[in-house]
Amino acid sequence: MLSIPLGQARAADRLVVLGDSISAAYGIDEAQGWVQLLRERLQGSEKPIEVINASISGETSSGGLARLPRLLEEHRPRWLIVELGGNDGLRGYPPLALQRNLQKMVNLAQNAGAEVLLLGMRMPPNYGRAYTEAFAAVYPKVAEAEEIPLVPFFLEPVALMDGAMQSDGIHPTAVAQPVLLDHIWPCVQVLLGQAVGDESCTP
Repeated sequence: MLSIPLGQARAADRLVVLGDSISAAYGIDEAQGWVQLLRERLQGSEKPIEVINASISGETSSGGLARLPRLLEEHRPRWLIVELGGNDGLRGYPPLALQRNLQKMVNLAQNAGAEVLLLGMRMPPNYGRAYTEAFAAVYPKVAEAEEIPLVPFFLEPVALMDGAMQSDGIHPTAVAQPVLLDHIWPCVQVLLGQAVGDESCTP
């Protein structure tokens, strides 16, 4: 179990984004991605916040869990945003395994002194009602159990928006990126302690 001594000072307030291709700006210029837009928006904060994008295209929850200890050790973030699970669902992995991996990630981060925001995903209906419902239920279960803020469906505002998805129907376009950031911004503010009591971030 990873922990950071209380007396060990951080070099700076850091926020790590641990995600898959959605956060790695797949198919678009990285400078247009929502993580870069978040970095630019936070430049106006009273205290400087360094945003580290540790997202990798194709990443699964098990891959993120395997990489997290090293990321926590290297960056010692104050905050962690987890955007994982989409690839688990597309590959038909058991929702229970996803739930366990997400909970382990949250626990690792919290034990290292980081606060966590969870960005949820949904599966398309062709995966069957039983699977899609079980998958969607994972994120609120984890958020409620670990008492962390949650965005139930990260892609919700762009899923049916004209011009918001690339030709593969999975990855958001550059047009969608500011919309995604605006969608999660209230919960990011809760994570950073810049806002409290936002019901939209409560599982």
